[in-house]
Amino acid sequence: MILLEKLEEKLLSSGLLDKKKLQEALRQKEISGQTLDRVLLGKGLVPEEPLLQLLADFFGYEYLPSLAGRSAPPEFIQKVPVQFARSQHLAGIEMRPDRGVMVVATCTPLDVQPMDDLAAILGCDVEPVVASRGEIAAFINRAYRHKADGVDEALEGIEEEDILGLTAQIEESEDLLDTANKAPIIKLVNMLLFQALKLRASDIHLQPFGDHLQVRMRIDGVLYDMQTIPKKAQEAVISRIKVMGKMDIAERRLPQDGRASIRIGEGDVDCRISSIPSAYGERIVIRILDKTAKIFTLDEIGLAPEQRATLEKYIHYSHGIIFLTGPTGSGKTTTLYAALSAINSKEKNILTIEDPIEYHLEGVSQVQVSTKKGLTFAAGLRSFLRQDPDVMMVGEVRDRETADIAIRAALTGHLVFSTVHTNDSASTVTRMIDIGIEPYLVSSSLILVIAQRLVRLICPHCKEGHPPTKEELLRLEDLGIDPDELPQGKVWRGAGCDECFNSGFAGRTALYEMLPIEEPVREKIMQKASATEIKVDAIKRGLVTLRMDGIRKVKQGLTTMDEVLRVTQRDIA
Repeated sequence: MILLEKLEEKLLSSGLLDKKKLQEALRQKEISGQTLDRVLLGKGLVPEEPLLQLLADFFGYEYLPSLAGRSAPPEFIQKVPVQFARSQHLAGIEMRPDRGVMVVATCTPLDVQPMDDLAAILGCDVEPVVASRGEIAAFINRAYRHKADGVDEALEGIEEEDILGLTAQIEESEDLLDTANKAPIIKLVNMLLFQALKLRASDIHLQPFGDHLQVRMRIDGVLYDMQTIPKKAQEAVISRIKVMGKMDIAERRLPQDGRASIRIGEGDVDCRISSIPSAYGERIVIRILDKTAKIFTLDEIGLAPEQRATLEKYIHYSHGIIFLTGPTGSGKTTTLYAALSAINSKEKNILTIEDPIEYHLEGVSQVQVSTKKGLTFAAGLRSFLRQDPDVMMVGEVRDRETADIAIRAALTGHLVFSTVHTNDSASTVTRMIDIGIEPYLVSSSLILVIAQRLVRLICPHCKEGHPPTKEELLRLEDLGIDPDELPQGKVWRGAGCDECFNSGFAGRTALYEMLPIEEPVREKIMQKASATEIKVDAIKRGLVTLRMDGIRKVKQGLTTMDEVLRVTQRDIA
């Protein structure tokens, strides 16, 4: 009791909270039975970082602002169930064999019971250090990424009649970590979803074959074969996923779409589910939209200094249209959000209409497209004009009606961000004219077009360099790269390791092509010049194309020649 009183005095003297808030927290503590730190953080009465720093100082523990670069001891992964680690926010970060002690990160140092439970599970003493909840969650994700997810274990001892008797319903938002006491099929589907999130997969494919159901996951834009599920479990797995997406499990001959919301600990993840009939049964694709994924800043999306300066200049314009272009999955939305975050302030009214809403931006009003209810991009954009906006973001310009309204908004003093599906920056300009927009409207409203592609980054854990071979020298020459311009004169690649799933790549960065719509480009638009003419003229005036930006990243040793050749085309001479 004396210790708690001293802590209360410390909290008051630090200025982190006043007497009234402390009394409220203490009342809540008595009602809920939770520790004081859990109440303070749960109710949002105190910012997390200063509170943890204060608690660490008070108890004499070490405070770790970041757990990046650390790895979990094998004993922790083998003995501690992921459910326990996630629910109690405990992560083993170091084993000290000389003292028989494991160093464990916690974000609730006042709650000693879970620590005692962990010591019992591990069979050794534990030494607490303090870290934020977000850092611990990210660390646990990394730590358990390579642990077998137990497909065989989930299906062990399962009988044919158990599979056919699947009638489980899903809660509004089901926690994937809560696998205890779940039916084997439910446990299996939850494991697949959890594994996909650990591996940063954007999509899960369930592809039926004659004798099995193949699970594939798209990681960093590339599909990998994962588990093989026995044919006898196929119908049950597909039915379970359709139940999650609130789809008709009796309808197997027509394509269907569904949505599900799932929980990982305390974070929400949206899933868009699509099913189509195929020769060996229904084929399912689940698109994963992680609401807890962080929103990148302009510093983190792969912009060169001059590209960053160009983007900064145009996103602060009071009116005009900024278009992003590229194929599906090229990172356009991530760039848009980074730009919106950079200009987001209390003085600006920012509205977005999206399909779907992929990230949630604090202080921004975001609208979800609903075609069934008549809320299209065009209808939403038209309504936005009556909402006194400063900045608007439209998910995609697909037709003349949406383009017309976007241009009208830009001409009446609004900044508009949107995406288009074209091959490069110059063809975006001509696409607007092709769908029926007058050239004078395009030239007067458009201010910047950005084309982008994503390339995989060489894995830092297994990165290795070697002098270029004859074949590589020819490819370097084809790309216009002098071998001396490469880091240490070597060609770099990833050898493949556990961290990168033996692919040699980890993470992605974007290649950019930025075309400001300045006077020479406006003249070409008015003359109805072709995309090729516009691009050739822009290259003469210093346009850095997608291929050129890719070459720059090869010279920096960030990615490989093959990656750049995979996603870019040869520039027009």
